[in-house]
Amino acid sequence: MRDTAKASDLLDWYDVHARSLPWRTSPSDRAAGVTPDPYAVWLSEIMLQQTTVAAVKAYFTRFLLLWPTVEALAAARDEDVMAEWAGLGYYARARNLLKCARAVTELGGFPKTRAALEALPGIGPYTSAAISSIAYDQPETVLDGNVERVMSRLYAVLEPLPDSKETLRAHAAALTPERRAGDYAQAVMDLGATLCTPKSPACGICPWQKPCRARADGIAETLPRKRPKAAKPTRLGIAYIARRADGAWLMERRPDKGLLGGMLGWPGAAWGADRIAAPPLDARWQKLDAEALHTFTHFHLRLEIHIAHLPQDAQVAGLDFIPKHSFSRRALPTVMRKAFDLAQSAFDITSKELHQLS
Repeated sequence: MRDTAKASDLLDWYDVHARSLPWRTSPSDRAAGVTPDPYAVWLSEIMLQQTTVAAVKAYFTRFLLLWPTVEALAAARDEDVMAEWAGLGYYARARNLLKCARAVTELGGFPKTRAALEALPGIGPYTSAAISSIAYDQPETVLDGNVERVMSRLYAVLEPLPDSKETLRAHAAALTPERRAGDYAQAVMDLGATLCTPKSPACGICPWQKPCRARADGIAETLPRKRPKAAKPTRLGIAYIARRADGAWLMERRPDKGLLGGMLGWPGAAWGADRIAAPPLDARWQKLDAEALHTFTHFHLRLEIHIAHLPQDAQVAGLDFIPKHSFSRRALPTVMRKAFDLAQSAFDITSKELHQLS
């Protein structure tokens, strides 16, 4: 008779091997009565969407230093938060982060139930389950990519993703315990991140090795199966990078909705099949030989770069000149930063000045 997977076996493993993460309350601390901070749980879960743990750690730490409570974040200026978010991508998350912080502050704190959490901006089914489970120990089913991989192997689910998502959710729900639900949710994610990895899973030291059907069948590395992805199209664009004689940079703030919404960037053409766009003003524009290349979720981008030196009295309707002392390379979204990095040598920026701009 085949062994049955038990949450208790995984929790025993987690008590010893839990990852140490800046937003996490350790199993020993929880056993001692320390409760997780829902603000830290929520902030980390929003940051971790479509992003790796390694990339998020520094951002999370810096956010907590700047805004240690949800009330502090709610009172922050939009542009300051967007600037600190730059580089994490998916900028709609940052806009919803502020909206959610302000809504939670008005409520007097984070709600505990999934339904109430999902009524807040930027919180969907996964995030609500994660917050409810991890912060409040509610027996909710958390299903991220790591959990999907573990469940697909544990039960040898051959149906490809995303078609198998509800089957995997049902398996995950059946295993979720009433007690220590928050630790269990993090344990499954840790198992997928450290042992049940996409390639070369460490089945020999897995706490669920005996009940794992994919391991028994010798197909663990082939799961989960996924439907073939469509090829990403390539879009073209132009970035016009201009610097005034006093060192101010000509920039535009993108519309709130859409890619890079609300972020500062370089004026230019809409991204599409061609590069038809007039410069933002008459100047001696120089086209660089190199292009800024960037990949978004659904397409690749090739950004042609034109630069110009502008006189002190230059003004452009609808655009802003960001003073030298206010400009920060780090505050730019990644694609705009790539364009700037290619253009900087053409502006004869010294190493000392570049350090100040960064």
